[in-house]
Amino acid sequence: MTRGVMGLLAKNISPPNLSIMQDEGLTVGRVRTELLSGLTVALALVPEAVAFAFVAGVHPLVGLYAAFLVGLITALIGGRPGMISGATGALAVVMVALVAQHGVEYLFATVVLMGILQLIAGAMHWGKFIRLVPHPVMLGFVNGLAIVIFLAQLTQFKVPGTVESTGHGAGGGEWLSGLQLAIMLGLVALTMAIIWAMPRLTKIIPAPLAGIGITAAIVIVFGLDVPRVGDLASIEGGLPLFHIPMVPLNWATFEIILPYAVILAAIGLIESLLTLNLVGEITGKRGGASQECIAQGVSNVVTGFFGGMGGCAMIGQSMINVNSGGRTRIAGIAAALFLLIFIVAASPLIEQIPLAALVGVMFMVVIGTFAWNSFKIMTKVPLTDAFVIVLVTVVTVMTDLAIAVVVGVIVSALAYAWNNARRIHAITRDSISEAGAKVYEIQGPLFFGSTEGFIELFDIEQDPGVVIVDFAASRVVDQSALQAIETVAMKYQAAGKTLQLRHLSRDCHQLLSKAGHLVVDSDDDPEYGLAVDYSVKTGILGGH
Repeated sequence: MTRGVMGLLAKNISPPNLSIMQDEGLTVGRVRTELLSGLTVALALVPEAVAFAFVAGVHPLVGLYAAFLVGLITALIGGRPGMISGATGALAVVMVALVAQHGVEYLFATVVLMGILQLIAGAMHWGKFIRLVPHPVMLGFVNGLAIVIFLAQLTQFKVPGTVESTGHGAGGGEWLSGLQLAIMLGLVALTMAIIWAMPRLTKIIPAPLAGIGITAAIVIVFGLDVPRVGDLASIEGGLPLFHIPMVPLNWATFEIILPYAVILAAIGLIESLLTLNLVGEITGKRGGASQECIAQGVSNVVTGFFGGMGGCAMIGQSMINVNSGGRTRIAGIAAALFLLIFIVAASPLIEQIPLAALVGVMFMVVIGTFAWNSFKIMTKVPLTDAFVIVLVTVVTVMTDLAIAVVVGVIVSALAYAWNNARRIHAITRDSISEAGAKVYEIQGPLFFGSTEGFIELFDIEQDPGVVIVDFAASRVVDQSALQAIETVAMKYQAAGKTLQLRHLSRDCHQLLSKAGHLVVDSDDDPEYGLAVDYSVKTGILGGH
């Protein structure tokens, strides 16, 4: 998988076809692989959904219904076949405060509003901004994610407590010890060994499914005393029913749920779009960001009206799916339907599955997700990029994925701006066309970060009476750059010297006020637009 993250970025591959029948040539073997992959994902979803429901402070079925509805809808209309969505921990930790203060009905209303905001983001095509996430941030993201998944599995090495006794369910008991711990570790190792060895023997059955099945059979046949899915909570329930959130429809309610909805929508979209990129790199497909935003929005609106806690893309389960061979929408649809079957009809059987088998599967996901060659990469890339990789990894573990990505993007952007600010310089020479004139050939971009360095390039007192500033090898980027040009022009004017500006774009011609008459037109003037605000375009430039 790491090779996919590093190597597939440069490939030029067409966006995926949205038709299930055209994603790949569907054969009996392909359909079997997709169904078995979906079954594997569904088995791994059960403890995750239950645990995240406990984190949010709601009934386990609220998490399971979210996993079913969000998973089904995004599998049908999402932007990337192969992705798995459901209830996630990143959203649950935000929801817990809302549920504790206002109750679960406010959570359902918040999930509906969250979905509406995501629909707006999709309609406005804001998903394209995920392109601004640099590759070092992606590396730190997958590394931090792998560590988070690993740490989350450690709670399964506790004697499961009840919701009533612990207040938060799964993992609330004492740490396993003695023979029980040894058996648990042995079963985890057995599951990992089966997953490692199975592809070398046969690919008919997905390796994670084989690992779960064989380990579960051993536990059930020999009656081993180890924690099982049923020890977390009962997953038995009926079909999700339509339910309008029982909250007052007034401004006060809106003020309560809006801040949570905005945060949840942002976290959900960031995590989903990063998963979209990651799965796309592995499967060799691109595009679909806006469609994924819409799919997440639709799924959360529907989930809020059917008693679910909402959700977003699940990177761990998505990795299980693609590593098990899931490449089309069939796998995601199958995972959701299998999960519903577990809830409605097969809960006694599913509750017998040992947690050790599911932990082993997730540990293999951790090994496959972590970008191990990032250690080697950090010795070769610029120090700033290496710092961003480590920073995003640490922030992901300490806070959450969305904050880590935002922090990484901001640091990368600041580093980029600083590096470009240091590039501004000038080559000086005597003018060929005008005797006695001095030419400043500006090199590097002129923007807010380099304006001070630009102004310091000029020796106004020592310069001759005629000075030419040539921007052929530069680019004027923003309003701050225009203001810097105005400042230099006024200084030369105050010194009684003539200044000429050459090779500026037509935008610069129009937006410069006092220095506009100094521009010398040329047939080879560049063509580009400036990132300036409305005040500049209307002729108001820095108060002039």
